[in-house]
Amino acid sequence: MTQVGAYLRELRVKRGMSLDELSRITRVAPRYLEALEGDAFNVLPAPAFTRGFIRAYCQALGTPPEEALARYDGRDPRDVPAARPVVKAAAAPAPHSTADEPRTRSAILVSFVLLVVLGVALFAVALVTQPAREQRADRRPPAPVAAAPAPAPPVAAITPPADTTTRPIPSAPVKPPPRLAEPPRVVAPAPPAPAATTAPAMAPMPIAPSGPRPWMPQVQSATTGIATPYRLVARVSEPTWIRVRTEDGRTSEETVPAGAVREWVSNRPFVVTIGNAGGVSFELNGRSLPSFGASGTVISGLVLPPEGGRPQ
Repeated sequence: MTQVGAYLRELRVKRGMSLDELSRITRVAPRYLEALEGDAFNVLPAPAFTRGFIRAYCQALGTPPEEALARYDGRDPRDVPAARPVVKAAAAPAPHSTADEPRTRSAILVSFVLLVVLGVALFAVALVTQPAREQRADRRPPAPVAAAPAPAPPVAAITPPADTTTRPIPSAPVKPPPRLAEPPRVVAPAPPAPAATTAPAMAPMPIAPSGPRPWMPQVQSATTGIATPYRLVARVSEPTWIRVRTEDGRTSEETVPAGAVREWVSNRPFVVTIGNAGGVSFELNGRSLPSFGASGTVISGLVLPPEGGRPQ
């Protein structure tokens, strides 16, 4: 473990890279890089984070991290298998090279000429066949005309003989038809009105106010001086839905049962949404954070550690 610092410093000097440049690439604080090169492991965080620093250090220098990790673990670097050389695949030729451009243009020109010739041929065939069709239409016999029906002979009008005597025709009294009695109307009883039911009112879920949060000053004081990488630990006492977004844009969300513990690591602040603030407690880099509300309270857009105390 005492040889890993000198090994990493030698690699960095050979690449001609400064600690500040290496810090910008790896996003690791310069004081951690200095402690890593000086074998000051008491300044560095937990071994899991130190291994991550070593991997990022070697990747930024283009060196496999196996030998450096072996030196950190106190193993013999000669036991580490040699890294396989990376063979770059030969670049495939461009689909449209300069030599193929004249050939493509020739093919397009030939196709255009063939289309023009075909169109002219079809037009000529249509002109030749048009007179023949007109001649066949002229040779057809005319359709027979239907004969008009013969007019019907006139019918002689028959006039009755004149009656010299006028006889009155007695008219019988016309009785009106009997009036039918209307059937009695049956009125159906109106159905009884349904009894009014009152739905039980549901208790609204308490939601954290969108304005200033009273526990924000306590969170800021508890997270003062915390440096990357950030390690967020959630200890659940009641079933709670939790969603956490990390630096790379990935989001993990689940309903965590009571008694479970969840952990996330990121180089940038977390964005946390809690469905039951009273059922979970958080720790950031080993520091306990205050409670964010009572049971059933929803907290959305919580940034840990806070950046100016405002959620994103």
